[in-house]
Amino acid sequence: MRIMADSASLQFVSSYAFEAMQKVDVARLAALSDPELRLLLPCLVRMALCAPADQSNAWAQDKKLILRLLSGVEAVNSIVALLSVDFHALEQDARKEQQLRHKAGGSNAESILISQLQHGLTLEFEHSDPLRRLRLALSELLAIMNKVADSNGEFFLKSSELFESPVYLDEVADVLCILQAELPSLLPIIEVAEALLHVKNGEWFLCLLVANVPDSFNEVCRGLIKNGERQDEESMGGRRRTEALRQLCQMNPSQALNIRAMVVEECHLPGLGVALTLDYKPDIADEAVSPLVSYVSGLLLGTNGKVRTWFSMFIRNGQQRKRESSSVLWQMRRQLLLELVAILPRSRSTHVPNDSDMESDSGSGYSGLREGHVVKASALLRLYCALMGIAGLRPTDEEAEQLLQLMTSRPPATPAGVRFVSLSFCKLLAFPTLVSTPEQEQLMVMWLSWMIKEEEYFESAAGVSASFGEMLLLVAMYFHSNQLSAIIELVCSTLGMKIAIKPSSLSKMKTIFTQEIFTEQVVTAHAVRVAVTNNLSANITGFLPIHCIYQLLRSRAFTKHKVSIKDWIFRQLCQTTTPLHTQLLPLIDVYINSILTPASKTNPEATNQPITEQEILNVFQGSAGGDGGKVRSQYTITTQLLILYYILSYEEALLANTKALALMQKKPKSYSAALMDQIPIKYLIRQAQGLQQELGGLHSALLRLLATNYPHLCMVEDWISEEEVTGTLPLLRKMLLTSSSCKYSQTQLREAFQSVLSGGPRLLRILEHLTLLSPGDMIPYAEALTANMGLLLEDGVSRRILQTVNKLWMVLNTVMPRRLWVMTVNALQPSPKLLRQQRYTQNDLMVDPLIALRCDPRVFRCPPLMDISLHMLNGYLLASKAYLNAHLKETAEFERQGQTVSNLGLGGQPDAPEVTREELKNALLAAQDSAAVQILLEVCLSSPQEELQLGGGGGADSLLRIVQSAPGIPMRMQVGDAGARRGAQGEREAENGLLSDLREVQCLICCLLHQMFIADPNIAKLVHFQGYPQALLPLTVAGIPSMHICLDFIPELLAQPQLEKQIFAIELLSHLCTQYALPKSLSVARLAISVMGTLLTVLTRAKRFAFFMPTLPCLVAFCKAFPPLFDDVMSLLVQAGQVSAADVTTKARDIDPLIARLQFLREKPQEIASPKSKFSLSKRSAEELGGADPDVQLCYQIEATFMDIISSSTQAL
Repeated sequence: MRIMADSASLQFVSSYAFEAMQKVDVARLAALSDPELRLLLPCLVRMALCAPADQSNAWAQDKKLILRLLSGVEAVNSIVALLSVDFHALEQDARKEQQLRHKAGGSNAESILISQLQHGLTLEFEHSDPLRRLRLALSELLAIMNKVADSNGEFFLKSSELFESPVYLDEVADVLCILQAELPSLLPIIEVAEALLHVKNGEWFLCLLVANVPDSFNEVCRGLIKNGERQDEESMGGRRRTEALRQLCQMNPSQALNIRAMVVEECHLPGLGVALTLDYKPDIADEAVSPLVSYVSGLLLGTNGKVRTWFSMFIRNGQQRKRESSSVLWQMRRQLLLELVAILPRSRSTHVPNDSDMESDSGSGYSGLREGHVVKASALLRLYCALMGIAGLRPTDEEAEQLLQLMTSRPPATPAGVRFVSLSFCKLLAFPTLVSTPEQEQLMVMWLSWMIKEEEYFESAAGVSASFGEMLLLVAMYFHSNQLSAIIELVCSTLGMKIAIKPSSLSKMKTIFTQEIFTEQVVTAHAVRVAVTNNLSANITGFLPIHCIYQLLRSRAFTKHKVSIKDWIFRQLCQTTTPLHTQLLPLIDVYINSILTPASKTNPEATNQPITEQEILNVFQGSAGGDGGKVRSQYTITTQLLILYYILSYEEALLANTKALALMQKKPKSYSAALMDQIPIKYLIRQAQGLQQELGGLHSALLRLLATNYPHLCMVEDWISEEEVTGTLPLLRKMLLTSSSCKYSQTQLREAFQSVLSGGPRLLRILEHLTLLSPGDMIPYAEALTANMGLLLEDGVSRRILQTVNKLWMVLNTVMPRRLWVMTVNALQPSPKLLRQQRYTQNDLMVDPLIALRCDPRVFRCPPLMDISLHMLNGYLLASKAYLNAHLKETAEFERQGQTVSNLGLGGQPDAPEVTREELKNALLAAQDSAAVQILLEVCLSSPQEELQLGGGGGADSLLRIVQSAPGIPMRMQVGDAGARRGAQGEREAENGLLSDLREVQCLICCLLHQMFIADPNIAKLVHFQGYPQALLPLTVAGIPSMHICLDFIPELLAQPQLEKQIFAIELLSHLCTQYALPKSLSVARLAISVMGTLLTVLTRAKRFAFFMPTLPCLVAFCKAFPPLFDDVMSLLVQAGQVSAADVTTKARDIDPLIARLQFLREKPQEIASPKSKFSLSKRSAEELGGADPDVQLCYQIEATFMDIISSSTQAL
């Protein structure tokens, strides 16, 4: 090479000699020739003369051998003389000279080292003694090093007699090596190496220097690379540096790949990396891919964008210069071309074969690529794609021709062959300029035709699911729909690199595909015949038939050409497994869209057919009894989940497109409720929950659809109970259940239920064993369990049996809720003796959720079964809402459209029917919810028998009293009541009331009502506007935490004209103030007192008595909760007393003293605190004193209220 021309006649250190120096292998050193040994003398002489650190006998013997080796070499004496110099003094002079040069600003000042030069450097060096020789070389070297330091990276070539004279090169090299070895701090080896690059023969000196200090090899190379140029072939300095490093690596080839890695790490000297790869000769050659292809592919296709940009710039810049044999880029291109030609088929030539050639040579393997060359050919194709697409390589005519010959060759039918054809096809699409002549175009068309013809054979012979046939089909579809960006994305994805492809460059290929090879009708007809992918999953990569069908569905090609695709899609859905392929959900979505939306407005019938109900039933045929069955069928869980996703998405899309379908007078058929009842939705969702990682986004998509269409299957309490089922129980089950099969049959369970009263322990044993089974294994026992629930209502059934049945029911509810609810509702109907039984269906219960409460009355006093009934009621109320919403959407648009068509030419408001339907639906839902609440509240009322059992006072108000009398909370009782008697009664209620079935049922109902009120506060408002028995107010306020929301609408309730609603509002408010003593309660209480004052003045005598008799005791609660209201209440009571007294005065009895007493009580309430006060008897004798006269009763009620308020306030103090 040109750069090496100066050093071409010089002998470099061989790799053999360098390895001997590295290992100090004396035997190898002895085998060197005299010229080779001459290059290593400086290090060997120093090794022999200097005191060694190694004092072992082995080194002593090696040192003797080295001395014997040096004894016959004449040049050793001159090196010994060099080593005899005082290097300390020499270093002092050198540093003084450096200081002088620094002060002089780098000019040629007087030198301390070499003063009074009589002749040129060469002659002076020849006639000088060893010390002066050292001074001459040191001075020259320091001058070069200083100039390098001041050059700011600009390269220069220093002319120096000392380093250029061929006669004295060996002596100068000796001096240089000795100087660097003896003065390492003055002459760092990296700086010396940089300086040597700027003189003639510098690379030779550098190699000798490193050979004599072999342990500095990596340090010198890293330093040279760090200080190197980003693009080495752009400058002389870069090329000299590259050649120097290349010589160093030839001297030490074992480190060549490490040096190449340093090059990539620093992103400097790209030509050096290529040169080292070209020089690299591996011990064991890789038959598949050459080192050059591997290295360049790694740079351009790796993940490091900085490296990719750096090497791409090397390619682009290298192309701008004229073609030079010395250029590393052109060496690389020539080597790649040689490798490409070497693997071309032997019979391949540059002429285009005709059809007769193909027929005659098909049997002899014409243009067949050898199997051993396929992988190498694929790697070369990807490399050329990267060079042309990423690095901007412009191929020469020769390269383009040979590339086209390789791309259109025909590989064997192996997976690697399929990959090669796919890469070749994508390269043709990415770089259509490779096809420039008509002959080349004909060659390409023939090759594409061969691809179509051989696709099925390749797929079967190669044993791969993803063949190039699907890619051909997909590209054809993209061309027909003009989705050029999709083709570009497909090409980049297949090649595994991002290439900038202009859509305009694909015009020629588009013409060939759409007019010569694949017309649209051919594409659709061919796509349907393509076999589905067996066991399709995300593990199968590449382009599959599903990609083609998806694109054809998107472009509506099937409906346009009246090709049925339903069967193909159903077969593919049935051939799926986990992990879920990412294209399946988009395929289902676009298929559903093609069913509901016509391809064009002009042809509304151009839609695909939906999957039939029978086909769907076949998928779930292993489920015993629909929702309740455990799925054991020939189809995988993935198929069943996909079919479920299809049905739910179809129904949702059908409702969403109702308006558009009505405009087209088209009403696609919805799937029947009977079909939905046969699908085990909840069981499938549970299975999907455990496979979330493998199903991708399918589980979340199903949950979204479920929450929209089946909210009763997404209740929060169900999810919580499922967490309990899937917690520690599976571990316990494995420990206690030795066999997965249950040892009790369904018949045994039925028999045990029949003898529940006499054989309770046997039934309990069976039920306890069932609790160990998994939810799926319990499904066969569901019918026997629910059908005999009515037997558990008999007296004497163990509470533990009831609780275990409840637990089993809740477990079954996690896998088969809908069918379980229907069976349970039918099983808990009243006895046939009392009422004719009816078998309800799922649809009946969604239309009328209150059927769930038309059960045997004994259920209302059986807490475990009542819990089940409430759970079902809540679910059916949610289901009814979803059912009515869907029904309204489904029918509203069609009815409205029909009405619009029938009323053409008539005036009117077309939106009125829709608004009316929506209002009717909301009214119906509100009526359902309020009716359910009212029924449940009625259940909370205790019967006379229950009141007797609870001691005469265990009614609905006992919960509040029990809460108030709990330990740590002082019991507040009205003064005037029999305190001691009530205290004893409270204790009995605490014992009997809390343990009663009624109390437990009340708690369950209160929990459900709380959930309903929180979910929709309007229900609470509606129920309280309707009103319910006053005896339930203590229960609802204490037992329903969300009752505080009633404070929002009590003012509105007070404003109602009906007297009973106003009374109910004040009674409700009195309990709320006691339970929630909040600022808001205070303001509403003030309003209530104000309303009572207003009504006092406007009501008639009869209505006044009816209003104030039940509301006056509420004032006591107001004052208890809010003492600041005392004055307002007192004023109201005095005013009421005056009005009542005035009414009484018109009669015979004189009641005037009442007003005086009221005024006295208001002014001096402390006077009645004593039990001996005469006023303490007033309330007790009210009935006797008042008789039957309402006005007199009201007067004494007012006085009693006065006393209760005063007593409660003084008791609080």
